[in-house]
Amino acid sequence: MKILVTGATGYIGGAVVDALKQAGHQVLGLARSEDARNKLAARGITAVAGDMADAKGLAALVKDMDAVVWTATANSEAVDAPAVAAVLDALQGTNKAFIYTSGVWVHGDTQGAVVTEDSPLAAAALVAWRPAVEQRALNTPGVRGVVIRPGIVYGRAVGIPSMLTASAKQDGAARFVGTGENHWPVVFVEDLADLYVRAVEKAPAGTVLVAVQGPAVKLKDIAQAASEGAGAGGKTVAWPLEEARKQFGAFADALALDQRFSAQKAQSLLGWTPKGPGIIDELRSGSYARG
Repeated sequence: MKILVTGATGYIGGAVVDALKQAGHQVLGLARSEDARNKLAARGITAVAGDMADAKGLAALVKDMDAVVWTATANSEAVDAPAVAAVLDALQGTNKAFIYTSGVWVHGDTQGAVVTEDSPLAAAALVAWRPAVEQRALNTPGVRGVVIRPGIVYGRAVGIPSMLTASAKQDGAARFVGTGENHWPVVFVEDLADLYVRAVEKAPAGTVLVAVQGPAVKLKDIAQAASEGAGAGGKTVAWPLEEARKQFGAFADALALDQRFSAQKAQSLLGWTPKGPGIIDELRSGSYARG
């Protein structure tokens, strides 16, 4: 398949590009800058010039694609929503695939329960606009729309967990938001990329997939592993949510969510079987410790 990936030089997008290429697809990456084009070229990926802020231009780019995998985000409804809508309008009636990246934060706090894709949404303020974009992706006529909701992504020494490692290296203790008693649902970036390949190849129209790896992990345990891997001896420090909000705003509340999910649907529908290391091992002795 000829597949355009938005956000191709980003964290999730970069892994998805690699996985799609390895699976034998013709992969093109959306690139806004010369630096992005050079990064894609260095990895053997054809760059396509485009910008999320240019919705009309994006629509013109996708007409000769077999599928679009959307991993880009400006974290802004004003930018993301019209860009997605323009691409979906261009794909309408073609039965081509559109894979949209959302996230588990649209479920809000799960109150200690293990929930699924079908559970009611109570989106965190940071992503309150995402459910409407999800619905546009799932319900555009004649488009094989699929939504993937990853948990906290880890691996390759980057992503949100790298904030814990960085604070441990800088301050001698990994700093986490809240009490640390909340649980993070997590997914290894290479396994997540594998799910995207399976989704673009086989997922039926209207499919929503939660992408998490095993049981959710308590945040204070994640922070301790990050501290150990960073050479800080497992030392951690709690950052009261009220204080964290002064720096991070609604992002702080998202980090403090207590969430637990089942990924049974991805496993049964697409045969997805995560194989990567758990987040504790990856932080303690994997890419984060080596970085």
